[in-house]
Amino acid sequence: MPSIFFFCFLLLQCISRSSSSLESPNNNVAKKKTYIVHMNHNQKPSIYPTHHDWYIASLQSLSTNSDSDSDSDPLLYSYKTAYNGFAASLDPNQAQALLDSGSVLGLYEDTLYQLHTTRTPEFLGLETQTSLWAGHSTEDLGQALHDVVIGVLDTGVWPESRSFDDAGMPEIPARWRGQCESGEDFSPKLCNKKLIGARSFSRGFRMASGDSGSGKPKEPMSPRDKDGHGTHTASTAAGSPVANASLLGYATGTARGMAPQARLAAYKVCWTDGCFASDILAGIDRAIEDGVDVLSLSLGGGSAPYFRDTIAIGAFAAVEKGIFVACSAGNSGPTKSSLANVAPWIMTVGAGTLDRDFPAFAVLGNKKRFNGVSLYSGKGMGTEPLSLVYFKNSSKSSNICLPGSLDPALVRGKVVLCDRGMNARVEKGRVVRDAGGVGMILANTAESGEELVADSHLLPAVAVGRIVGDQIREYVGSDPNPTAVLSFGGTVLNVRPSPVVAAFSSRGPNTVTRQILKPDVIGPGVNILAAWSEAIGPSGLAQDTRKTNFNIMSGTSMSCPHISGLAALLKAAHPEWSPSAIKSALMTTAYTRDNTRSQLHDAALGSVSNPWSHGSGHVNPQKALSPGLVYDASTSDYVKFLCSLDYSQEQLQILIKHSGFNCTKKFSDPGQLNYPSFSVIFGNKRVVRYTRRLTNVGDAGSVYRVNVNGPTGVNITVKPTRLVFEKVGERKTYTVTFVSSKGAKETARYGFGSIVWRNPQHQVKSPVAIAWSAL
Repeated sequence: MPSIFFFCFLLLQCISRSSSSLESPNNNVAKKKTYIVHMNHNQKPSIYPTHHDWYIASLQSLSTNSDSDSDSDPLLYSYKTAYNGFAASLDPNQAQALLDSGSVLGLYEDTLYQLHTTRTPEFLGLETQTSLWAGHSTEDLGQALHDVVIGVLDTGVWPESRSFDDAGMPEIPARWRGQCESGEDFSPKLCNKKLIGARSFSRGFRMASGDSGSGKPKEPMSPRDKDGHGTHTASTAAGSPVANASLLGYATGTARGMAPQARLAAYKVCWTDGCFASDILAGIDRAIEDGVDVLSLSLGGGSAPYFRDTIAIGAFAAVEKGIFVACSAGNSGPTKSSLANVAPWIMTVGAGTLDRDFPAFAVLGNKKRFNGVSLYSGKGMGTEPLSLVYFKNSSKSSNICLPGSLDPALVRGKVVLCDRGMNARVEKGRVVRDAGGVGMILANTAESGEELVADSHLLPAVAVGRIVGDQIREYVGSDPNPTAVLSFGGTVLNVRPSPVVAAFSSRGPNTVTRQILKPDVIGPGVNILAAWSEAIGPSGLAQDTRKTNFNIMSGTSMSCPHISGLAALLKAAHPEWSPSAIKSALMTTAYTRDNTRSQLHDAALGSVSNPWSHGSGHVNPQKALSPGLVYDASTSDYVKFLCSLDYSQEQLQILIKHSGFNCTKKFSDPGQLNYPSFSVIFGNKRVVRYTRRLTNVGDAGSVYRVNVNGPTGVNITVKPTRLVFEKVGERKTYTVTFVSSKGAKETARYGFGSIVWRNPQHQVKSPVAIAWSAL
């Protein structure tokens, strides 16, 4: 899988009904493509027993070119729940014929998504379940978790991993409708009472790669994980405890998932070339039918209207069925407005650091010793200083160590200083090694700031921050004979400050709906130890012949399954809670101070973070169990929200699949959605007013008082200032009025604050982001 740590924006490309035609290529036989076809279900003739029968008939009615492959079945997927329609392989003439029929609302060309590529339980306060589950007996907790199923859409699973051991697990819940599929390298017998489902969806990938014929496929079509990413994310969410886990000696300890007693189902939707929209939608569709309770997707959707976002469409159907959906925010930080998966019914997860590090050191010829990080596990480079080189002004981009950019005659036997950026960090080390280099210092630039990400390099390598990197660059440029020696310090705990917002974590503001604050939260996403596929080395490079049962990875791909697992814990404790209630509990109890009691910091900027980077803050599962109050939202609330966006009826029907809905009741402003955070856009207005609804999930007779903190230039008023809940489940509303001061628009662009409802037992906090104009 090419670079799983980088996120790219990819959208479904809608073929407008108003377009005159779909252009055919000049050759006689037009090349087929995969299209996702949106059908108008109200148009289904009664002669067809099912929608599937109707889809088949619609495809059979298409006139085909005599040179077309009449033996191949054009129908790839018939979606049941996630989408009103199907995916099919069509040439341009067939696609146009379908588009011209009265039963088709739109066609969408299949597109490609990419993956966003232990101490975590202790860091989150989950050392023992009794500390988290006060008031719940161990027996009740275990049984409740055994009934929760987490579905992971990713690169599949390595079922032999000890993280999927089912010791002590009871029988699979009778309600479960999933199964483990067979493949040439995957037997259903490999599944058990822990890993209760494993499926693969490859038809979109195979069509795009020209691998749809009867010959042997380029890679086995089975749920087996050949990449490692899916095994890592699945075990992070719900892996069974494994003692003495480590990556080649690093981070030794007991590795376990967030919800170690929950069940897992793996849906392989990502392949060598990435993750295709038609396969993702099929995976979500099947997971809903199978009966999952939580969906975890560590892959990227695009910053596009929701009706063009495959993940948003599928997630809406899942949430309608009571399924919690968590998605990674993307790895395009620290660039502003770089978020993915921003639909309000999705939990959008950014990444932060742990209080664990893997120190490494670079000692220069001037006797200066600089600290960095590394997961290198080889024999090292010895204690003798070696020549250090840096190709600052190279026309071949040798400073960033791209493949083919280093001259072996200049590198052989030396340590190379490489700038971070452009290509994968571990690939830079391979480039240095292949050119004859014996070591590497990987130096951050302004974009990545002081964030340090440890990697399992193929040669001795140390990663350093921007400030240290600049000092080393200056040394190389000024010393006539620069040298360096690298050494490695193993694993260090209780690092301060932590957490810190990762530089790569994608940032707000939300460009799809400015009135919805994203990301929602951050979770552990840097240097995460979890299970790994034995089909590939820890660096992910083809040249890496090392084998390991566990690996350490970084990305919002890693933070997402942490939240998925925590959602499973909350689902087990509160089975009556809706997905939005679970989301609210995780958001309103999140913290914004690190382990030094200071405000959360941003690794890229070296300054205090803000809600566009960390959302509501870093998750705190202990407090989320008992949040006191929640901001709940129903499907009808989401429909009112969508109607407020002024989408057309056809566009709304892509998301709202049930018939009979209308927009007679819609929000006057998208920000009226009962969301646990606030994003206020003044624009040409001076006053913005929102109403929120709180539900008491704490004790009867609870009384809360409000505390408001706003930025300069804005007056925030909350009415009433006191809420009394006589009963459990009782709902109360309050109104917030934001008034911009005269002249504030000319002196300020944005600011941040909070609205907090407090009583002696609970603090229900909502972040506030305010912008006076477009950023």
